[in-house]
Amino acid sequence: MTTGSGVPAGASRSAIESPSVLEGAVSVRAALQGQSREIVQIYIRRGKRGKAISRLNALARAAGVPVQRVDAQVIAAHAGGKSHGGVVACVGPRRFVSLADLLQGVDAPLIAMLDGIEDPFNFGAAVRALYAAGAHGLVLRPRNWMSAAGVVARASAGASELIPTAVAESVFEAAAFFKAQGLAVVCTTKEKSASLYDADLTIPLFMVIGGEKRGITRSFLDQADLRLEIPYGRRFPQSLGTSSAVAVLAFEIMRQRQRMNPST
Repeated sequence: MTTGSGVPAGASRSAIESPSVLEGAVSVRAALQGQSREIVQIYIRRGKRGKAISRLNALARAAGVPVQRVDAQVIAAHAGGKSHGGVVACVGPRRFVSLADLLQGVDAPLIAMLDGIEDPFNFGAAVRALYAAGAHGLVLRPRNWMSAAGVVARASAGASELIPTAVAESVFEAAAFFKAQGLAVVCTTKEKSASLYDADLTIPLFMVIGGEKRGITRSFLDQADLRLEIPYGRRFPQSLGTSSAVAVLAFEIMRQRQRMNPST
């Protein structure tokens, strides 16, 4: 099975990403739980203790990942900042699945594509909101912020390592695939749009979120099945930031689906 770009499912994309470092117990634990990439080595600062570290050690043992206690200088040499909390991991490239894999075992999928976000922190925050709201999968283009694994994992609180993720060459390719699978293509715009709160978002959805500057091209907007607008509480001519808009959209979808099926 291949990804939307023809890369075998689960294969590392060394042309997209280089081996990198995850920082902090939350990010490293998420990578272990999600089995999202090869973890070569985990370093924990000498004297670092607590429940989070005990859980991390247990997960690493179960996965056969070596853990080494080291001095603070070793941690600092690997880390890109100071928010590591005494834990880092040397990891390989992110593993991606196929577009079809994102739909497996899901009755009413919510698949999101982040396209053109220019800041890794905003990207991570958007992924965090999608995962927290129950999105079933994420689609990215080959050049994406997963290459900045350490920053994205921290900004997403590990969600970037947990959410199933596929790659497609373009939004058009991804939209064509998901339309053929019965998903409605949805995006946000102020032109010829309906209020987010008036639309039925309980149906299977492929949601495309554009970047802070370029947004979504008109040619793609013309192909969308649903064009949504986020209503404001007052007159305000500016757009929401990408991560804020993603959170509003994703949690309204969650609210509608939970109202329809409270057991979910």
